[in-house]
Amino acid sequence: MTRIKQLLTTTLLLAASMTMSAQNRLFSLEDLNFGGNNYYRMQPRDMFLTWWGERLVQTDVEECYLIDTKTGEKHLLFTLDDINTWAESDSVRYVRHLMNATFPYPSQPIVAVGNRKAFILVDFEAKKIVWQDSISGQEANDWNAQSRATAYVENHQLFIADAQGKKHQLSTDGSREIVYGQSVHRNEFGINKGTFWSPDGMRLAFYRMDQSMVTDYPQVDIFPREATHEPDKYPMAGMTSHKVTVGVYDLQSQQTVYLQAGDPTDRYFTNIAWSPDSKTVYILELNRGQNDCRLVSYNAITGERIAELYRETSDKYVEPQNPIQFLPWDDTKFILQSEKDGYNHLYLFDVKGKELKQLTKGPWVVMEVVGFNRKSQSIIIRSNELSPLQSNLYAVNVKTGKRTLLDRGIGVTRSVSLSASGQQAVEKFSAPDIPRIIDIVNTSNGKRYELLNAEDPWQNYQQPIFETGSIKAADGLTDLYFRMVKPADFDASKKYPTVVYVYGGPHAHNVDASWHWMSRSWETYMAQKGYILFILDNRGSENRGRDFEQATFHQLGQIEMQDQMKGVDYLRTLPYVDMDRLGVHGWSFGGFMTISLMTNYPDVFKVGVAGGPVIDWKWYEVMYGERYMGTPENNPEGYARTSLLAKAKNLKGKLQIITGYNDNTVVPQHCLSFLDACIKAGTQPDFFAYPGEEHNMRGHASVHLHERITQYFEDYLKVKR
Repeated sequence: MTRIKQLLTTTLLLAASMTMSAQNRLFSLEDLNFGGNNYYRMQPRDMFLTWWGERLVQTDVEECYLIDTKTGEKHLLFTLDDINTWAESDSVRYVRHLMNATFPYPSQPIVAVGNRKAFILVDFEAKKIVWQDSISGQEANDWNAQSRATAYVENHQLFIADAQGKKHQLSTDGSREIVYGQSVHRNEFGINKGTFWSPDGMRLAFYRMDQSMVTDYPQVDIFPREATHEPDKYPMAGMTSHKVTVGVYDLQSQQTVYLQAGDPTDRYFTNIAWSPDSKTVYILELNRGQNDCRLVSYNAITGERIAELYRETSDKYVEPQNPIQFLPWDDTKFILQSEKDGYNHLYLFDVKGKELKQLTKGPWVVMEVVGFNRKSQSIIIRSNELSPLQSNLYAVNVKTGKRTLLDRGIGVTRSVSLSASGQQAVEKFSAPDIPRIIDIVNTSNGKRYELLNAEDPWQNYQQPIFETGSIKAADGLTDLYFRMVKPADFDASKKYPTVVYVYGGPHAHNVDASWHWMSRSWETYMAQKGYILFILDNRGSENRGRDFEQATFHQLGQIEMQDQMKGVDYLRTLPYVDMDRLGVHGWSFGGFMTISLMTNYPDVFKVGVAGGPVIDWKWYEVMYGERYMGTPENNPEGYARTSLLAKAKNLKGKLQIITGYNDNTVVPQHCLSFLDACIKAGTQPDFFAYPGEEHNMRGHASVHLHERITQYFEDYLKVKR
């Protein structure tokens, strides 16, 4: 063999050895957990994209590029250095990146960028700042492109800075107890903010929440030398709740009117919307029992109540999550979303409240109204019509009701953004074996261009086996979907310790047809350590229709446990699942489910880790708690049945309870009361708290958390005892 051949052979063998070694690399939590140092390198490649009218722009860290939507070709628009050169004012120099750049005016060469000191509009053709805000860094900033006015909260008071920088003070009595311009009803009903600009930007609707009558929960900051009291207003089920009113400020008259909605006691005001002419405000209003929902219109100039346009009642609950939306081509018609036929669908109404027709129908769910294609007069939606495990993009013709599939008909669409006219869309989706694809879609004819097909960032690592399937629910009729994660070197002749990961509550699901069947990264870490993970979406979880979710009404945890035990029955049929080493883990509602399963089936589950668990629903907040459980007064049997305090005596296996010490969602009273019940009953759970953390661990504390969870199973489930 010649020296060259020897060198070539040696090189090839070395390369093959390195490839095999690379493909056998193991994950750490620094790779897999969102708080880990290497987490973002392990995510599928993505692109920051936004629309400038009908032109697509990639907003990178240091450059913005125009992207040809038919060919994918990129052309440099401007750079970060350009922006910082054109920004002559010292207060706005040194914008740090362009990833959040937006183009608020479809026909003008203007980009909106900012930093902590300022928010600016830059004409990138004239190469100069054309407008700069007069405030920055305040709470709840809400800027309007039409009027260039900004609503914000400062020292509890609500202000507007108009385009000229003039400051308008809308409140004087704001405080911890009187809250202005922020989300209310503890972010339920789809509410995530407290200010709502009219289409012309000249009027601002805003929330005012009086919570002075609400009991304080005594949170404590332990980090000063002398711990300080930091109370949190927390209305519990059955207790006195806050009172919300809606004001409207007029920039021209500089006057505020409050909508004349009547006594706000024990009422919820949700899903605020504006008429296209900026003269009418629409609100979905509910009674405290949340079983009577009304769409009401108000005169935005006088505050007078105009009319009740729609009413929906239920023997369980009505749950509005979306404001009405007017058709862009017809100001006299709007769409309303409702589950009144059993599934969330779209209905067309006129402004007098007449229901014109049902636009979508079938045993599937409209998951999102993305927007409108004005030219084809269609509504662009995401739905799971093709499969309960999928989410796909459709155009719904308003005149005919015809639905046209716009995407590839596979996987799960997570993100869609429309161009100004709605004729183009950027769709980001994944499938079980596809980390991420970005398509540019023509919403009129369905033609698409593949802009990105991300490589598997895990390709050089030892990956577990991801599987899915279905079983019947405890009712013997309903299909439930599960995911199973097995070690990479799985051997069916062996027996494996198995952990059931559970959530199970409303407005969430754990299994779908996205990458790895929606597997959580911690499952990969556990499979790598030799465990099987089993995850089942029981009745009560989302996107399966009204009756599927409302099956748990007034008895949270009961139907869910029945379904989860059907999953356990399925595991019993698998010879490689060691039923003597069965564990369970979940967080929040999943923590409640974990302790429920550990104490109701103490001979089945040997080890559990419950994070942020609800213990008794009488200590949970009023909006969520009463929607699903009623009040302790009108549903005493349900509260008694679902409380875990009386079950503390049943605990046999090893149980670790973990909480954020300053959890303001599931307050620490839950965990501490269960510990007290265990002390009285003589049972022995373990307990760990994260000082300063709320309901979910943030940053690198999450890495510590998941190592702790893992170690508990390693210590008590891995080896038979």
